[in-house]
Amino acid sequence: RSLIVRRLLGLEDAISLGVVDPIRDERGWRFPEPDPVTGATFLSELYLSTDPEFDGRHTVPCIWDTEAKRLVTNDFPVITTTMELEFTAFHRQGAPDLYPEALRPEIDELNERVYHTVNNGVYKCGFATAQEPYEEAFDALFETLDMLEERLAGRRYLFGSEITEADVRLYPTLARFDAVYFSHFKCNLRRLTDYPNLWAYARDLYSIPAFRETTDFDHIKRHYYVTQKMINPSGVVPKGPLIDWTEPHGREALAQPR
Repeated sequence: RSLIVRRLLGLEDAISLGVVDPIRDERGWRFPEPDPVTGATFLSELYLSTDPEFDGRHTVPCIWDTEAKRLVTNDFPVITTTMELEFTAFHRQGAPDLYPEALRPEIDELNERVYHTVNNGVYKCGFATAQEPYEEAFDALFETLDMLEERLAGRRYLFGSEITEADVRLYPTLARFDAVYFSHFKCNLRRLTDYPNLWAYARDLYSIPAFRETTDFDHIKRHYYVTQKMINPSGVVPKGPLIDWTEPHGREALAQPR
């Protein structure tokens, strides 16, 4: 999400980027080469240099302040809205308004449901250790996907003709769905490609450079299948699925109700 918003708003010059290796071991996230800005090899070094007593998870995404030389946030839901609302002086000319004031209550309401049942819902399925909570999360996930499929039948994006924060938050889960969540997390009632509107919508977003060029299917598959040994003990990474994300989506002429 953070990479998509950074690219959509043209913040590349204001916010530089360090990408960790998708394979994470007991030492946590690692930079393939020492990070040129901070010199860190492991992300944990940045957390501990900011707070030597920190004993929480060393998560991505996070923001490092190059002047204060410290981490300032790893609050992933807030990072994107901070870019949208607090970095306006650095937005490129003509940058989209991803969080329009008039729509914020509706965007927040939809995002809340999508987070609990879709973004985090796949993890509730994948890491469930008992049948009942797995089935509850599974049912809630596909109930929301069915709702989104219906919502997208008559509008190009979740709130009409323009991309918003809601689209940014939904997309990464859709991008990972058939490659990882369907099999690895046992979210196997339907594939993304079984939803005509959702699948076309996901391809529509993928056709935009900010989405396509920040989506790395190799990183996605290797991270989940190699590092989550409690689910995939062999560490074998599947070769499939064979999916054409560049297939024409045909959503340009949709009506645009909110």
